[in-house]
Amino acid sequence: MLQIPFSSARSRRYCDGVSRRSFLQIGFTGLASLGLPAILRAQESAAGPTTVNKDTRVILFWLDGGPSHLDLYDMKPQAPSEYRGIWLPQKTNVPGFEISELLPEQAKVADKFSIIRSLYHDNGDHFAAAHAILTGRFGANGLETAPRNPYFGAAASKLIGPRTAGLPAHVGVPHAASVGLNPGYFGSSYLGPEHQPFTAGDPNPDGYQVPNLSVLPDVTIARLQDREHLRKSIDEMRRAADASANIAARESTGKSNPQAALDKFQQRAFDLVTSPAARAAFDIAAEPDAVRERYGRDTLGQSALLARRLVEAGVTVVSIHSGGWDHHWDIKPAYERMIPAVDRSFAALLEDLAQRGLWEKTLVLLCGEFSRTPKMNDGGNGGAPGSMGSPGRDHWGNAMFCLAGGGGVQGGRIIGATNSRGEHPIDRPVTPGDLHATIFQVLGIDPTINFLNHSGRPIPLIDSGSPIRELF
Repeated sequence: MLQIPFSSARSRRYCDGVSRRSFLQIGFTGLASLGLPAILRAQESAAGPTTVNKDTRVILFWLDGGPSHLDLYDMKPQAPSEYRGIWLPQKTNVPGFEISELLPEQAKVADKFSIIRSLYHDNGDHFAAAHAILTGRFGANGLETAPRNPYFGAAASKLIGPRTAGLPAHVGVPHAASVGLNPGYFGSSYLGPEHQPFTAGDPNPDGYQVPNLSVLPDVTIARLQDREHLRKSIDEMRRAADASANIAARESTGKSNPQAALDKFQQRAFDLVTSPAARAAFDIAAEPDAVRERYGRDTLGQSALLARRLVEAGVTVVSIHSGGWDHHWDIKPAYERMIPAVDRSFAALLEDLAQRGLWEKTLVLLCGEFSRTPKMNDGGNGGAPGSMGSPGRDHWGNAMFCLAGGGGVQGGRIIGATNSRGEHPIDRPVTPGDLHATIFQVLGIDPTINFLNHSGRPIPLIDSGSPIRELF
């Protein structure tokens, strides 16, 4: 059976009171209850139409909890002190293109990505916002958290599948999770459980192995193949016995019964486990030490490196999860601790993709479910000023950012603008539907394709939205 790994690291809570340790208790609709042969069987039977056959992939850096636009990619140095970003803007390798001084590595590769500064959905509910960004439409909220629509990676799984046979179509590293739900809005909803994400686990520890592709410690591939040979022999004897019984039945009734045969989906599952190509794709230890250091020897850095290995091997969508971005207080020390890993891993991935000839075929995105309030709070979170710590920012869906690079996207561009305090878009507003239309254009998927939801109603992949033309 497939197992969804779960980190035992110290848990954080969202402001909603949901703990990341709740992944196994809240909304668990992952693959753990499905055998891989059953998943593959259902995947083939549910295969839908594809559109343009483009050899492209998507990697999403998901900053779960909501990163601040004013402190990272849309600083307002002329705004009042309680609004403007804590850090100063810095120049990049693109004239007129400035980002936070917290991001020195990204400043060196700004020609490889663009910033959407005018993304918005006007909702400050973690669940509603995550659902909107990850599925392209609203449908869930803090009171009814169940996903109503599929993640774009699930749509890619159904309509395209992996770019290379024998690999998963959508992989979550270290897991696919949103707002404490696993897989939450990274899931497949009415497209079926066979399109749920394949979970890779944390690739940073020494001796990393993918639980979903690992055999028992005392079972070698050779022994597994021997067991497969034995099972085939037993199946052949069973088929022979069934055939004899079927001959007798046909002679007596004139009707034949379906024959038991080797299940091709079991064979595909076996091939995935034993395939050298599939196992090599997840073998991050094969990377030179210098490359691993370049990405950063931490979970986020190694997740980004594994994402590069996976898209290079033929996985269509990789989701990289980074949690802990819900900073209602102490935002300054939190960002000084967390941002360096984001800066380093994102920049390293962009450079690596370009150097390996994967740049034009791989779209890389970075965002969260919403941003943080332009005006900082007093650190009290409803209590006395400073009682919870130093100031932070609260939920803000009226203006947020998304980075985009590769996959045909032109780098060094700034799409849209917010007002002088970063409160709302004043130029080129971009919706979640527009973002999804852009992703589907890169993948070669027709966003008007309809699927039946749980009620039997036909639902298009997106309600509205157009590709963000300025990116191309």
